[in-house]
Amino acid sequence: MSETRKDQMQEQFDNFHEAHPEVYQMFVQFSISMINRGYASYSTNSIIERIRWEKDVGGDGVNQFKINNNHAPFYSRKFMEQYPQYDGFFRTRKQTSEKHDACRLPELTPQDYEYVR
Repeated sequence: MSETRKDQMQEQFDNFHEAHPEVYQMFVQFSISMINRGYASYSTNSIIERIRWEKDVGGDGVNQFKINNNHAPFYSRKFMEQYPQYDGFFRTRKQTSEKHDACRLPELTPQDYEYVR
């Protein structure tokens, strides 16, 4: 079987996770915090945005920390696999990327887009 887009995104996530293990530590910390506050479910994207904010607060204002949005579902699945007692805390969708061939294009960065301001 040929490599799928999901395989490619998993590889990109694994590389990012290896380079930035603190992101998953923060993901776990913020997820457990919301569970302890009584939430039965929560938004993966909200957790990712909080991590971005927290990383920016400690940043230098020049070098912005980037988390690819494609990584969010991998973080939520990793969390629920590691903490099976919280399975279902994050809603997950079927990964349709399993049906698509890998494109092997580089990940897009903010420099790849044209901005008005």
